[in-house]
Amino acid sequence: MDDDLKQKMVFVGGPRQVGKTTLALDVLGTVDRNHPAYLNWDDIHARTPLFEAKFPGGESLLVFDELHKFPRWRNLIKGLYDTQGDTTAILVTGSARLDHFRKAGDSLQGRYHYYRLHPFSLNEIASEPNSGDLDDLIQFGGFPEPLLSGNTRMWRRWQCERISRVVYEDLRDLESVREVALVEILAETLPDKVGSPLSINNLAKDLHVAHETVKRWLEILENLYVCFRILPFAAPRIRAVKKEAKLYLWDWSQVPGKGERFENLVAGHLLKYCHFIEDTEGFKMELRYIRDTDRREVDFVVMREREALFAVECKSGPKSPSRAIEYFRERTAIPNFYQVHLSDRDYVSNGTRVLPFTTFCQEIGLP
Repeated sequence: MDDDLKQKMVFVGGPRQVGKTTLALDVLGTVDRNHPAYLNWDDIHARTPLFEAKFPGGESLLVFDELHKFPRWRNLIKGLYDTQGDTTAILVTGSARLDHFRKAGDSLQGRYHYYRLHPFSLNEIASEPNSGDLDDLIQFGGFPEPLLSGNTRMWRRWQCERISRVVYEDLRDLESVREVALVEILAETLPDKVGSPLSINNLAKDLHVAHETVKRWLEILENLYVCFRILPFAAPRIRAVKKEAKLYLWDWSQVPGKGERFENLVAGHLLKYCHFIEDTEGFKMELRYIRDTDRREVDFVVMREREALFAVECKSGPKSPSRAIEYFRERTAIPNFYQVHLSDRDYVSNGTRVLPFTTFCQEIGLP
C-alpha cells in the first residue's frame, strides 16, 4: 500500500468494524484519533474543515475516514488530489463500496487504487493454524472485536448492535429508503438463505413488496458489505443454471447451521483470495459455483481472467469425493478439484484432493 500511496490515492472499503480505522491510523503511524491528519466524518468536529475544504498543511499523508457519508465527497477529494496530489498522499476509507458510490458524481477513475479489507482469515490469526483456531473462527467470525474477545455473550451483543447500526445509520446516510424496518427484516432472514440458490421472488412475497424493491435492497446490503452473491459457472458440456446466485454473509458467524456456516467461512476466505489478487496484481478474479439443471453441485470455482483455477467442495468430515465432483471433472476444463473438511485426514481419491481446510489454506496461500 505504501508504494500505491506514492502514485495515486488509495481507497479502502470494507464492512463496519472490520478494522479500517485501525489500518488507516497504522499507515499514518499513530494511534491518536485526534491526529490533525486524520479526519473522520463521524466526528462532528471534523466536519467543518471538510465542508469548507480546509485541510491541515505540512502533512505528507491525509486520512479521510467514512468520507463517503459526506454528499460532496467525490468532488472534494478530486479537487484535493488534482491540486495537492504531488505533495500529499491521500487515504480514504469507508464502510461502503467506494467504487460504487463514486459513479454518482465526477469520475475518479485513474486517480486511485482500491483495496477491500476483509475479516480475519485463518492464516492471519496463526502462523501455523490448527483446529482450535478454526473452531474460534467458526464460532465467533473473523471480525476483530468478537474474535479477539472469545466471549460468547459479547459476541451476541456485538451481533445485535452491528446489524442495527448498519441498517439504521449507514443505510440512512447513504440511501433513500422508506421501509427501513423491512430492510432490517430482510437482513435478519439472510442467514437462513446461505448456501442455496437465492429466490428474490420468494423474498418479495415474504416481505409483501415488489421484486424490484427486494433486488434493490439486496444490492444496497451488498454495497454496505453485509452480504455477497456468487453466480453459477458455465461450461459447454454441462447444462448449468444461468441466473440463480448463491448468497453468503461477510460475517459467517451469523449463519445458524454448522455445515452452512463452514461453507460460508470457506466462501469468505476464497472471496478474500480473489479480492487480494485483484486489488494487488490487477487480474480479473471471480468466485463462482457449479450447479446444473439436475441439481448436481460443487460449492465454489475460483477463476482468473475467465479461466478456472480450481474448484472447492465443503464437507464436515473426510468423506470420499462427491459424485458431482467426478461428473464435473469429466465435463469441464477445471484443472484441480479439492474437497475440504474439518477433520485431519489428507488423501487423494480419483484425482481429487481431500484435505483439512487448515492445510488447504496454507498450501493455496490464502491471505
